[in-house]
Order: sequence, then C-alpha cells, then structure tokens
Amino acid sequence: MNEKAEAIRKTLKDKNRIVIKIGSSSITHPETGALNLTKLEVLVRELCDLKNQGKDIILVSSGAIAVGRQAIHFHHRPEIISEKQACAAIGQAQLMMIYQKLFREYGHLAAQILLTRDTLTQDLNRFNAVNTFDELLKMGAIPIVNENDTISTYEIQFGDNDTLSATVAALIHADLLILLSDIDGLFTDDPNRNPEAEFIPLVKHLDKRFLSMGKGSSSQVGTGGMETKLHAAQIATEAGTDLIIANGKDFHVIHKILQGENYGTLFCS
Repeated sequence: MNEKAEAIRKTLKDKNRIVIKIGSSSITHPETGALNLTKLEVLVRELCDLKNQGKDIILVSSGAIAVGRQAIHFHHRPEIISEKQACAAIGQAQLMMIYQKLFREYGHLAAQILLTRDTLTQDLNRFNAVNTFDELLKMGAIPIVNENDTISTYEIQFGDNDTLSATVAALIHADLLILLSDIDGLFTDDPNRNPEAEFIPLVKHLDKRFLSMGKGSSSQVGTGGMETKLHAAQIATEAGTDLIIANGKDFHVIHKILQGENYGTLFCS
C-alpha cells in the first residue's frame, strides 16, 4: 500500500455513521446453512465496541430465509418465491430474537427495521424512514435492517441486500458502508477461475472499467455477486459515502478496517 493510499485508509477511523452489511454466507455454516453463533457473537461484540466509541451503527443483515429454511427443516434451498417468503417470515423473527439477546449481553439495544423498495422510492415513506432512523440513533439503539421479504420480492431475486444497504447509507447520510461477504474485494477477474486475477485495494473513481469487472455469485446461501456490490458502490459513492467490500470470514476485520489496516477494496466517494 503506497503512502497516499495509506493516508486515505487512516481517515476511516474518523467515520462516525457506519452502515455494515452482512451477507447470508457470512453468518451461516457452509456445511448446513444453519447460523454460526460463534461468528454472530463476534459480530455483535465488534459493533457494540464501535457503539461504545460514540459511533452511529446500522446493521443490514441478510439471513432470514436461511434461518427459516433451517427451522422448518428444508433440505434444499427454496426456489419458489412463496417458499422463500414463508421461510423469511419464520426466520426473520428468530434471527431478530438472537440479535436482541446478543446485543443485550453487551449493554446495547437492537431495533428492527424492515424496508421495501417502495419505502425508499416514495417521498413520504422515505421521509418517515429517515425520521425513524434518526430517532433510533438518538436513543442509542442499533437499527438492524432487512428487506421485508414476506411482501417484497425485489431483494430476494436481485441482491442479497447489497443494493438495500447502499440505499440506506445514502438515505441516512452515512460516512462509510462496509459490505462483508465471502469475497476479499474487487479483482481484475474472478479469482476462483483465473489465478492471475489481481486484487484492487483502492478505487478512487468508479468508472465503466471497474463496473465491467462484476461477476455472478458462487455462494449457495447468498444471492449477491460482485455485480450487485459494484452497483451498491456506485449508489453509495455518488451519495458521498465511502464503501469497502471485504471478506466476512472473520468479523474482527471490522475494527481492523476502521483502524486503517489494508483489508478489502475501498471505494472513495
């Protein structure tokens, strides 16, 4: 990392309003699809420590469908939209219960916000959503956001909450959005298929050349690939929010990123 890139990274410690998006594959066991409770506890501890530093924290968490699928003993990934919505209805309640219990253990309060695409495109709904976020953050709560999969099919089909998290970040004027999934960041090509693909640690301007590097997802749990993450980066950076795409294999990466260490790909706004 050159001196200029390092200097940019060091500014991340000053970010005060941070949205963190967790993909389904980052909080489930790959062998079974069931929740990885050890990782969830690390995630919550990391977020609570940031909250203890006086930062506003918003978590956008996928995983409702995966949790619901386990609860009703589905041995296959749901393919029919109505099945996915039913799994989400069951799984969202269980996932939120676990989050609230873990956050309480570290002295913080979690709040659930379920959004639809219409909420964010209609002026009155968007205004009300902003007011809700602002009030929760003033109260010291940590909003946990997900697409309302029981009535909306947009994110079920198209993005594993990547687009949603970027839209939320823009909506609340976040300083930083961190997308954690099963990838290290942006490469010149798919590193799973091309061993010569080069990692890109810093993107100062997201142009067509970078946007063309999007690839589909190889995960059996999540739905969002690099294409949706680059679209999220475009939304966030155009709204003045810096964005990082990083690997969520170890959630300790969150505090390392905010300490300026060179993890993931940083997209500058």
